[in-house]
Amino acid sequence: MTVWDGFARFATTPVTTPPAPGAPPRSLAERLAYHSRFVTVRTPAIDALAQQVRTLMILGRHQQVTARPSLIVTGPAGAGKTTALLQVGRVCHLAHTRRHGEVAAAGQIPVAYVLVPPAASAKTLALEFARYLGIPTTARMSQAQVVNSVCHTYTQAGVRLVLIDEIHRLNPRTTTGAQSADLIKDLTERIGATFVYAGIDVAATPLFTGVRGAQLAARAGLVDCDPFPARDGEHEPFKDLVRAMENALDLRQHRPGSLVRLAPYLHARTAGRIGSLSRLIKQAALAALADGTERITKTTLEAIRLDYLAEQHYRPRIPARSSSR
Repeated sequence: MTVWDGFARFATTPVTTPPAPGAPPRSLAERLAYHSRFVTVRTPAIDALAQQVRTLMILGRHQQVTARPSLIVTGPAGAGKTTALLQVGRVCHLAHTRRHGEVAAAGQIPVAYVLVPPAASAKTLALEFARYLGIPTTARMSQAQVVNSVCHTYTQAGVRLVLIDEIHRLNPRTTTGAQSADLIKDLTERIGATFVYAGIDVAATPLFTGVRGAQLAARAGLVDCDPFPARDGEHEPFKDLVRAMENALDLRQHRPGSLVRLAPYLHARTAGRIGSLSRLIKQAALAALADGTERITKTTLEAIRLDYLAEQHYRPRIPARSSSR
């Protein structure tokens, strides 16, 4: 999705949906494919981000003098930051197509999605912007030439929303990191678009330190993508998340409500992170289809190995006892 054609395919591909009541049974192959993709549950972070992006895009259309306000989606690994970013990009793309019609919108590119490369320099980051739109570049081109070409092409293409993922990779305390941060600031002032960033625990990284960090902090609002708590006052956000995913299963022998009853166990397994929970349920569903049981039980879930962070949370390492001689 870091090139325009790929993102456009993502945005226009119908979202995965659970079977409608009364619909004909789907084949095993269809259900394996369905659970591999599975549904994207709309979370409070996605709703908050979508609302704020809409507001900032309206504000940006009428702001011509200074850099437009931006947003940063932050949170721990596996908390759904990239999913939130991409869903907002999809909504923006589809809204643009509906508003202008498919024919008129065919020559425009409303959304750009760029990954910050590891150890990014200003030029390698500029080249990522160029690669997204297929802007021709050569090894002989200077950074200024690449940036000028990017700004011109993005403006001509009508880009209105720029999504920059893995922003925590930038470290303004280093020379290359400082230059990359300066480049992003330059782009926000020269491209008439709203910029939205995503990164791991951004507020705790060097990104908000020093003069450059102060400039970013003064312009960017934070949208927290925190793990789901087991309880929030009278509400049980994590249980609601489990219920939404369970209701989307297409398993013929699964007992409705059995995963909801396992919510405390699932919270312990995943530390409340939506990424880990989604992976656990998807893999358990595929295992249930593969072995023919067509249902998810605690035994099924226990057999699934999750990401390292989740496993360390669920089974913390016990320090070895020292023996006295």
